[in-house]
Amino acid sequence: MAIRIVVAEDNYLVREGVRRLLETQPGIDVVATCGDLDALLRAVDAERPDVVLTDIRMPPGDEDEGIQAAERLRTTHPETAVVVLSQFSDPEYALALFEEGSARRAYLLKERVNDLEQLVAAIHEVAAGGSAMDPKVVDALVAAGSRREGSPLDELTPRELEVLAEMASGKNNAAIAESLVVTPQSVEKYIHSIFQKLGLTWQADVHRRVKAVLLFLSDRR
Repeated sequence: MAIRIVVAEDNYLVREGVRRLLETQPGIDVVATCGDLDALLRAVDAERPDVVLTDIRMPPGDEDEGIQAAERLRTTHPETAVVVLSQFSDPEYALALFEEGSARRAYLLKERVNDLEQLVAAIHEVAAGGSAMDPKVVDALVAAGSRREGSPLDELTPRELEVLAEMASGKNNAAIAESLVVTPQSVEKYIHSIFQKLGLTWQADVHRRVKAVLLFLSDRR
């Protein structure tokens, strides 16, 4: 079945442009468009979409309404995934979006609208229960500076930190193994150790891999 999407963007031309682009994609059905937070919440109540694609800022406050919507929908419509589009690579926004869990959430820069393949890939990822973070946001976090003292990451070995940094760049286990010239089995062992040392025991509503990456990235602010 097609992924049903509600698009929220206050700029009419951008909103219609995104709608028309998405409607060219097989397996995607734009069921509603709206221009402010209240209209978005009403559309979700009425349409029960699989995914909300929303700008981070829109009326009434033009602040972080996209993040607010994602937080509300986590309670009112937990099965609805949210992709937040933002012109800001500021890590604070991404960390706020993922603060209560990463499942069914994505944070992408607005320029990704021009990369339709990547945007559609993120939509499919969150619709399936996964998550995504824009590589430029990851880069901004990693480049922010050295780690603080007293960090939980101090428990990790240098090799485990290398693995975690590779995870933060968006690589899967096979790509990490290739980059660090180790076996995939070794990567799995390192990741298991990382989860244990960071206290990331399994929870159904939290993607441990993304949670570990967020700890790593937030620690470098």
